[in-house]
Amino acid sequence: MRLMMVLLTAAFMTAACAGDKDSTGQPKAGAGKQGVGQAFEARFPGAKVDSVSKTPMAGVYELVVDGNQVVYTDEKAEYLLLGEMVDAQSRKNLTRERVEALMAIRFDTLPLQNAIKVVKGDGSRKLAVFSDPDCPFCRKLEPELAKLDNVTIYTFPYPLPMHPDAGRKSKLVWCSQDRAKAWEDLMLRGKLPEKGKTDCANPVDDNVALGQKLRIDGTPAMVFVNGKRAPGYMPAAQIEELLAAAGK
Repeated sequence: MRLMMVLLTAAFMTAACAGDKDSTGQPKAGAGKQGVGQAFEARFPGAKVDSVSKTPMAGVYELVVDGNQVVYTDEKAEYLLLGEMVDAQSRKNLTRERVEALMAIRFDTLPLQNAIKVVKGDGSRKLAVFSDPDCPFCRKLEPELAKLDNVTIYTFPYPLPMHPDAGRKSKLVWCSQDRAKAWEDLMLRGKLPEKGKTDCANPVDDNVALGQKLRIDGTPAMVFVNGKRAPGYMPAAQIEELLAAAGK
């Protein structure tokens, strides 16, 4: 939502184009869902409406803006609601469910050959992790991942721009003979591969491009087989709950 707030701040300072206004000076509202999107884009120049749908609340429409931002408005985009919509009867958070669906990642589309693979127990469950070797919360997550059993963990080395040496460390690990051990040594013991190299064929740059495409803007980020993504650190017990839910 931070991106949306920046967009709206700029939009409020910019007048809508004259051709997008009606005779009263207000943005035109066409018929139906398409008209709602057009009215919103006229009201907020620079915003891109990806989809429009009616909500259970009369007269209120859900707009998906710029890929994964969910906002609510009326038919003429005269009013804007930023926040979460909750079904008072079922207690379901409709906004959260929608955002999770928009942010879901198809596990079977991930290039697992670009990840460090660790099989624990029978390896029957699967988990992907985007991790930066210089990210404190990634290091904090590693002992929790070590507590899991009967899971195959695919770790995508994903150096963030804020950590200038993370790319080199990621490549050192990838170029090691035993990548899984090298990653464990680095993340759990702070030990880099001795006499390592960084010039082998490696997927680090491809992983960065993939993460940007998937809108992964922080680490660690976990992806489960049901498509759910879980950003940030969490204890093993909580990861177990998500693994169980993903397997249903």
